[in-house]
Amino acid sequence: MEQHNYQGALQQPIGSGFNAKSTASEVIKGIDLNGKIAIVTGGNTGIGLETVKTLSAAGATVIVPARDIEKAKRNLDGIRRVEIEQMDLMNPNSIDTFAENFLASGRPLPLLINNAGIMWVPLRRDHRGYESQLATNYLALYQLTARLWPALKQANGARVVNVSSGGHQFSDFNFEDPNFLHREYETLLGYGQSKTAVNLFSLEFDNCAKAHQVRSYSLCPGAVGDTELGREAPIDLFQKLGYSDAEGNILPEVKASLKTIPQGAATTVWAATSPILNRIGGVYCENVDIAVLSANAALIGGIKSYSLDETNAKRLWKLSEEMTGITFDFN
Repeated sequence: MEQHNYQGALQQPIGSGFNAKSTASEVIKGIDLNGKIAIVTGGNTGIGLETVKTLSAAGATVIVPARDIEKAKRNLDGIRRVEIEQMDLMNPNSIDTFAENFLASGRPLPLLINNAGIMWVPLRRDHRGYESQLATNYLALYQLTARLWPALKQANGARVVNVSSGGHQFSDFNFEDPNFLHREYETLLGYGQSKTAVNLFSLEFDNCAKAHQVRSYSLCPGAVGDTELGREAPIDLFQKLGYSDAEGNILPEVKASLKTIPQGAATTVWAATSPILNRIGGVYCENVDIAVLSANAALIGGIKSYSLDETNAKRLWKLSEEMTGITFDFN
């Protein structure tokens, strides 16, 4: 019987042997990536940078598309087998150009890690009128994966790893008004639905792509300290979420619970490389294992059932085609 993860059919831990404190270098031990190509978006900062370092140390050639080339060069200096290319996730033409250049190289792509994202930003729109968190965190990911599909298929065994977030629990996907044209903008809802979209895409893409030996995963890296992700979030938002005091200082108990960057990159690296996942895909991972299905509305962690709903996944796929004008060729 064909396996899929619709409605969370496969959504349960499988005993990876790792946990929330495991680091990226620990989970990749014994795995040889010599001769493999990886693309890591957002690979010049935070957990993306740690992911690049880890894959490179295992022998991979890692391509890092970046909006700010000079910043990327500084941050990636000294890491072996890294190629830096221009790409702006808020600019669809830039995504196309990057993908066209990669396809022109003729190289297969065994590993695409869609790591880049933004979080809790003020209301902004791209030139199409699409809300920026949806455009950057999801639509750009959909477009890049679609454009690189020929190279993924060519690899005869590839993985697409999409960095999502426990923040998907903030919101289901709002099909009636995804771009906040007719409802008041709330940055948490915008972020939440963009990450729910990542989960639904990973689910549907895996089901369509597995016949071509391409598997897909979404994941939560955990709450990680020392990244640039929340730099635009207002202080009162952190207070509302119970993360900081009245002066904006992070609470000691919150700080103590944060992961280090090497721990935050571990689930990404595991989903990208672990042989234990060779025959499973379309699942949402956290703490270096497949996450539990969260039926409890109050439970922090796990994945909400609306993020694995077959009807939602197929509806989002159709909407993504309409919003981007891009379709996959799964023949």
